[in-house]
Amino acid sequence: MNRPHKRKKIDLLFVTATISTTLVLLLIGIITFLLLSARQLSSNLREEMTLELVLDDGISRNDVTEIIGRLDKMPYTKECTYISKEDALGEMTGEMGVNPSEFLQYNPFYASISLKLTAGYANYDSIRTITPEIESVKAVKEINYQKDLMNTVNDNIRKISAMLLGMALLLSLISITLINNTIKLTIYSLRFILYSMKLVGAKWSFIRRPFIRKNIRIGVASAILACACFWGILKFCIRYEPELASLMTVRVMIPVYAVITTTGLLITWICALSSVNRFLRMKSGELYYI
Repeated sequence: MNRPHKRKKIDLLFVTATISTTLVLLLIGIITFLLLSARQLSSNLREEMTLELVLDDGISRNDVTEIIGRLDKMPYTKECTYISKEDALGEMTGEMGVNPSEFLQYNPFYASISLKLTAGYANYDSIRTITPEIESVKAVKEINYQKDLMNTVNDNIRKISAMLLGMALLLSLISITLINNTIKLTIYSLRFILYSMKLVGAKWSFIRRPFIRKNIRIGVASAILACACFWGILKFCIRYEPELASLMTVRVMIPVYAVITTTGLLITWICALSSVNRFLRMKSGELYYI
């Protein structure tokens, strides 16, 4: 009668440990998603910063094509867009509500190229390095960009990234501690069995093996459940904020699932190994006072 009752108790411990570990892995997955999403958002924000290359008046279309072709080959270029004098006049007329050429009797705007930089070059130091090369391009009259705005955006991105990283480290430490305590509790209830096996001469590697296997199964089950729950939470949030779908890219989701799975397997294995070794080192009297 005792044997079925004992087996039921072990199954209950397995379920409890799996649920607890799943919640912790889900938290780690959310932290990883926030970090990667913040990085992608900051990259997208930097790549929206543009340099305005003002062109000489009367530049030919062939020269414009040649300049854009040359710029497209540069490592700092994300996108080039040609804005003709007429397009510039139309944009300004729409913003001002009046056509400046009507009272000036000529079009006061120059043709230009809107150059979007890659995220790695969207900072003042990099722009200062590449500016002489761009100015050497034929027919480029001057280069305009919002230096203060660029510096402010980059400073804010660094501050937010540092805050998220600090929060991630803190929550990760808490999460790992919770997993460790959960596994210790599952092994604690069997500490006398560990000691009995040691007394009959069983090797430590033999004693550890079933406990490590069991906790690895807990890690696998928890990782699968955490990944499924994380996907469900994202799908639920997208219903209320459809723009979140743009963050669910392969570059973000695969690392998130990899972190959840790796953490689930690695932490459960390490914690099980250290917990079993801790109880095996104890003497019989110490087992009653922990």
